[in-house]
Amino acid sequence: MSERRARQASKNGRKPAWRRALTPPSAPPTKPAAPRTDAPPPEPTEPTDSIVHAALYRDGVRVSTPSTLAETFRELRDEPDGMAWIGLARPTEAELLSLADEFDLHPLAVEDAMEAHQRPKLERYGDTLFVVLSAARYLDAAEEVDFGELHVFVGADFLITVRHGAAPDLSAVRRRMEETPELLKLGPEAVLYAILDAVVDGYAPVVEGVQNDIDEIETEVFRGDPEVSRRIYELSREMVEFQRATRPLVGMLHSLMAGFAKYGTDEELQRYLRDVADHVTHTSERVDGFRQALTDILTVNSTLVTQQQNAEMRALAEAGFEQNEEIKKISSWAAILFAPTLVGTIYGMNFEDMPELGWSFGYPFAIGLMGVVCVSLYVIFKRRDWL
Repeated sequence: MSERRARQASKNGRKPAWRRALTPPSAPPTKPAAPRTDAPPPEPTEPTDSIVHAALYRDGVRVSTPSTLAETFRELRDEPDGMAWIGLARPTEAELLSLADEFDLHPLAVEDAMEAHQRPKLERYGDTLFVVLSAARYLDAAEEVDFGELHVFVGADFLITVRHGAAPDLSAVRRRMEETPELLKLGPEAVLYAILDAVVDGYAPVVEGVQNDIDEIETEVFRGDPEVSRRIYELSREMVEFQRATRPLVGMLHSLMAGFAKYGTDEELQRYLRDVADHVTHTSERVDGFRQALTDILTVNSTLVTQQQNAEMRALAEAGFEQNEEIKKISSWAAILFAPTLVGTIYGMNFEDMPELGWSFGYPFAIGLMGVVCVSLYVIFKRRDWL
């Protein structure tokens, strides 16, 4: 009998202190009513929607598929050499507390599993390993990256996955492991490494999708698309989150590899984990490159926008200059034409007392005066380059 099962068998029905702290206070106990002989038998408990799948394995082969957590606990206690694999999606607090009570999960790990938005990490609480992973998938229709969160509890004879989000597809991991019983019989650690591999492999389509987006953005930048700045900003934010998902995995996998000798990890699993670590390192480097590329593209886009604005300002300035030149010419000719109009207007007033009207040289004088004024104004405006 395993150590966990020994502790389970020795329980006297009293909840541990941390379990009582997480459980809301109940009403004061009342005196139980006398049992009714005509009461109907209790109805079987229906499986909740949060239990995605639960299975019991022995030597890498599935021996049972319980439909409830209580049934899973009972069958695991009756199977000395069995391993339980329980998959949950957005479980309730009561379900997590029942798992914590059954498998002696640490309260800090349970609290993290209740809340999403945890950073990827790996922590060991006694004989239980707690892993937080951030999965990702690329949505072609929206051209964006969707992130999901996965919490994994790994014990000597159990593995529990708590999923927050659509990614990753753990049903594919389960099918893969059941098709290779020689790997599944290595225990919960083998399942953990398969989950790590699935999460890391899920990054590959995201990397390809982001690369295509960056190529399109580069084309839009040099084409002068006005909406490209917004797209660069949104993709940069996704890359920040993608970097937060991948970068901690490198240290987590190296921590697991450092414990190979201490925990007697199987050699096949060691090779498996090294391959996963190599893939995640490559992905992390690609993501770092994407962030740098987006930063450079944003700089180039800002430069091009500035150049375009300068060209527009220059064109406006040139148009204003040409307009000023035209205004100068119009003003110059208006002034030249105004001089004879002024002389003609004065002598067209038909006053009787105008000495020049009776002068024999009055008309030639007026004509000459208009000509002198017009020529003088023309020469002045020409020297000032108004004409």
